Amino acid sequence: MSRRITQNAVNAFEAKRNWSSDNTTVTATNGTIVLSLHGNAIAKVNRRGTLRVTTAGWNTPTTKERLNGIPGVSVYTKRGQLYLNDKKWNGKWTVVK
Repeated sequence: MSRRITQNAVNAFEAKRNWSSDNTTVTATNGTIVLSLHGNAIAKVNRRGTLRVTTAGWNTPTTKERLNGIPGVSVYTKRGQLYLNDKKWNGKWTVVK
């Protein structure tokens, strides 16, 4: 995690508590935790603990940074191809764990 905002967002996401700063929010509602960037949900954990992630169509450095702050998530681009945990990825909602 390279930026404080990412660290704070991930801390709130893992603690299942509401948080907001600048362009990033964490919302906890009825057992579902959502991490959003610019109003777009990019990570969700349901009440059973299933983590899903997406780029929400925004393959930007900031989106990747926020997602990479979540333990067990590694998002990067290599030769124009997006990867999630070392597997080619289309950026759509995917279960991570």
